[in-house]
Amino acid sequence: MPDLELPEVTLHYEIGGSGPPLLMIAGMMSDSASWIPLLPLLQDHFTLIRPDNRTTGRTTPWDAPASVDHFAQDCASLLDHLDCGPAHVVGHSLGGLIALRLARCTPDHVATVTLAASAPMRLSRNVALFETLLDIRRSDAAEDTWLRALFPWLFAPAAYDLPGAVDQALAASLAYPYAQSTEAMAHQLAALRSYKAEDPAGIACPVQALLAEDDLLIPRAAAQASLGITATHAIPDAGHSIHWDAPQAVARHLIDFINGATHDT
Repeated sequence: MPDLELPEVTLHYEIGGSGPPLLMIAGMMSDSASWIPLLPLLQDHFTLIRPDNRTTGRTTPWDAPASVDHFAQDCASLLDHLDCGPAHVVGHSLGGLIALRLARCTPDHVATVTLAASAPMRLSRNVALFETLLDIRRSDAAEDTWLRALFPWLFAPAAYDLPGAVDQALAASLAYPYAQSTEAMAHQLAALRSYKAEDPAGIACPVQALLAEDDLLIPRAAAQASLGITATHAIPDAGHSIHWDAPQAVARHLIDFINGATHDT
């Protein structure tokens, strides 16, 4: 459970596996633990590097300055510290925006980028959703109410047909000792509000996007329009939590893409 001391934060990260470095950047309200479904599928192929973004997990303080640029610079500093670049990078949701910024601002750090349920856009509808979830968290509603409102936006419809699946996810979320606090969530949301969409066409390294067919937060048609000519793959039976709904498919695309890019160089 190592930490990296930086000028503004103590950045917590997890590292394991063996092979070429794969930096795994979590999405909104998530931290290094969000990648757990992929670990057994990838750890024999890559050295897996999983930071807790500012405002999340065990990175402190939670209220350090936060923006996509800050998140990306932390990732660059971590790769410098580990002396393992250029690294392959996968980012989920907000993590994909961080991955694109990292590739644009420090191209020598990045070998490939995979966007998982992510595209360079910020939908006002999604910001409004997160603001409503914050209002619920700040109210006197039951502790699990905001999560019950969030989960239909995250998981594919089939998850609700599995007996006990949603209740298990709720219990795990409520029991997680490093869950993002309400005010840290608000701080991260402010960082998302400040994000300016960028064209991935200007990024030098290979980029692929894995888009979930049932994603309500990042609709596939809108995502593809924002991605332009970027190679995209539709993942069936998956919602926004694409690596939880379809870990095998995500792992397969990651391995094939990175191996293909490596052989081409």
